[in-house]
Amino acid sequence: RKFLNRAVGGLFTPGSTVKPFVAMAALMEGIITPEKNIYSSGALVIKNKYGGKDTIFRDWKAHGYTDMRKALAESSDEYFYQVGGGYQDQKGLGINRINQYATMFGLASTTGIDLPSEEYGVIPSPEWKQKVFKEDWLVGNTYHTSIGQYGFQITPLELVRAIASLANGGYLVIPHVVDRVTASTSLHLNEQNLKVIQEGMHMVVHDEGGTAKQLNIPGVDIAAKSGTAELGVSRALVNSWISGYFPYDHPRYAFVVIMEKGSRHNSIGAVYAAKETIEWMRDNTNYTK
Repeated sequence: RKFLNRAVGGLFTPGSTVKPFVAMAALMEGIITPEKNIYSSGALVIKNKYGGKDTIFRDWKAHGYTDMRKALAESSDEYFYQVGGGYQDQKGLGINRINQYATMFGLASTTGIDLPSEEYGVIPSPEWKQKVFKEDWLVGNTYHTSIGQYGFQITPLELVRAIASLANGGYLVIPHVVDRVTASTSLHLNEQNLKVIQEGMHMVVHDEGGTAKQLNIPGVDIAAKSGTAELGVSRALVNSWISGYFPYDHPRYAFVVIMEKGSRHNSIGAVYAAKETIEWMRDNTNYTK
């Protein structure tokens, strides 16, 4: 749309960029430990108890045994299906707690920025599904919500503020178009849990299996989380996301880039735009000071 400020007024399916917040929720609720491995075979299968066709929830690849840091680094859907919705002996958060923590991180709410026409997104819920589709909630809806799909929608500004809270020690700021932040709210995040999420996001860039290795830029230490949100029935188009912060050890900048309605076969996507921008900052600004 013309004249749409996408940063504050655009609503987009976030995909895997929500996984750090689901992971933090799982740690805070004691659903799983960072070290516990979940085996990713490439698909989670729900057996049909009536003998019909099984329901299959696919991962984008088989990750093998996967702990939380690796699940963030490689963006394992199967891991987050189980942590979000539960599977066999692995307990899940459930949709209500996913909603609770997504809301805590400021998703699906306005930020209070001093710019006009700010919109706010949607976190899927049983009430939302009943209102929109007149249908009951299913565990598969929880699985898809856990990886930022289904009816999930956020603005880029909501996401960058949430990412910043992971970088700054757990403070949700009110963003302003000025040179400094004047107000914030503590989320009371456990420091040890927060370190796990930060380390997993660092592995996204620096681990061999990380999904944003292109951001391993000399002279800039970045933590990130990528996302690819499938659009429509054909899934031919995607929203390509990259979010993160830098420098890793003393964060000053949080960022979000979205490539809207790109080809699913585009292997570069939003990461390339972020890479060029950060390289320019490295070469032309005093970004570390």
